[in-house]
Amino acid sequence: MKLADTAAVVTGGASGLGEATARYFAEQGAQVTILDRDAERGQQVAEEIGGNFAQTDVTSEESVSAAIADAAEKMGKITACVNCAGIAIGAKTVGKEGAHPLDAYKRTIDINLVGTFNVARLAAVEITKNAPDADNARGVIINTASIAAFDGQKGQAAYAASKGGVAGMCLPMARDLASSGIRVMTIAPGIFMTPMLAGLPEEVQQQLAADVPNPARLGDPREYGRLAGFIVEMGYLNGEVIRIDGALRMR
Repeated sequence: MKLADTAAVVTGGASGLGEATARYFAEQGAQVTILDRDAERGQQVAEEIGGNFAQTDVTSEESVSAAIADAAEKMGKITACVNCAGIAIGAKTVGKEGAHPLDAYKRTIDINLVGTFNVARLAAVEITKNAPDADNARGVIINTASIAAFDGQKGQAAYAASKGGVAGMCLPMARDLASSGIRVMTIAPGIFMTPMLAGLPEEVQQQLAADVPNPARLGDPREYGRLAGFIVEMGYLNGEVIRIDGALRMR
């Protein structure tokens, strides 16, 4: 599958990794529909790349169903789904103010893990409608985990659990969807220069970059987008989690 022939939905496409992916895909000739809660920014990015936008709450079945239907109607099909929507919080299991807030833990799981699966499962239904190619391929789903799924730091219990779940469901989803010709892959990014990190003091950013073995810098969101594009076009990649982190192992 070539990017130029791809019709992709990208969650979290109004900023960060999702925006970089949406922009890269569009540059390569793909049709793109951005799914995001931020209507103003999402519509702006969609207009800039010549794509579509659907305001979406990834945790809502009704919201995602409507967004997927809208994307399929406007693009004529869906052949790729890239899930980048997510949140990150910092809270220890027991901190100065007591136990980790349970509502914050549940919200992180709901958006990062349940939201990812919600979009993936509904996009998969639409992708199954495509005619298969010579490899019986109909499309691909790319989810976003994190290196925190494997070596989360203190204060990341909720985030690491949510991303560990995303990584863990990659293979069974790939097996579930194999007969439908849908591949499932997961990208586990390291520390990338997203809006969350951009707001940190310069010295903090430099320290984070210095911890990365090689190259000793923060990841460029466009690198994530390029990897997602490679996955779309490399049809033999399936059921695997790919780290993109400059060999960083958090401690």
